[in-house]
Amino acid sequence: MKAHTKETQATMTPEKSLQFLKEGNQRFQNNLKANRNLLEQVNDTSEGQFPFATILSCIDSRVSAELVFDQGLGDIFSVRIAGNFVNEDILGSMEFACKLAGTKLIVVLGHTSCGAIKGACDHAKLGNLTKLIEKITPAVNAVTEPKDQEKRTSKNLEFVDNVSHMNVKLTIDRIHQESPILSEMEKNGEIKIIGAMYDINSGAVTFHE
Repeated sequence: MKAHTKETQATMTPEKSLQFLKEGNQRFQNNLKANRNLLEQVNDTSEGQFPFATILSCIDSRVSAELVFDQGLGDIFSVRIAGNFVNEDILGSMEFACKLAGTKLIVVLGHTSCGAIKGACDHAKLGNLTKLIEKITPAVNAVTEPKDQEKRTSKNLEFVDNVSHMNVKLTIDRIHQESPILSEMEKNGEIKIIGAMYDINSGAVTFHE
């Protein structure tokens, strides 16, 4: 499989880009890989890059977007931060990726048993991590069940995963609210912004459609 070129990127649509990721994740789950020469792709992309998707995911070592979607060099922009939330810098990176570099799809990818989400559920405090966790707290507060405070901790994995889903939703809301550029592109059909969850037990990605 060759690296994307300006011509192949131009043929991509938001829907086609999403389908590429779904097919890649299916290959990953089946322990298959597309036939690609990474060193050849290094050479192919040495003078330019033409990725088709931008993926915001957690820094979790088990959730590498390139691996779980079976993508090669030059295929995706990968933004990673604990808890997969957005700030001004990440939004700027996304605007660059879509408006200037031509990606057709933004995926906010949460995952099960997320450590950053667990920290937010437990209101953990540790140096700069405290400020990071505060950015995820709105997702914790937005999940209203269970009401029993003893069950609203990292020990309750169902609660943790529900908060992860909510965090993905609120992150997409923030993209729409804080990036007029991306919102307009989506309204015009130039891009699609979608949420997804990665299951660390199965390797499957479920898209929020």
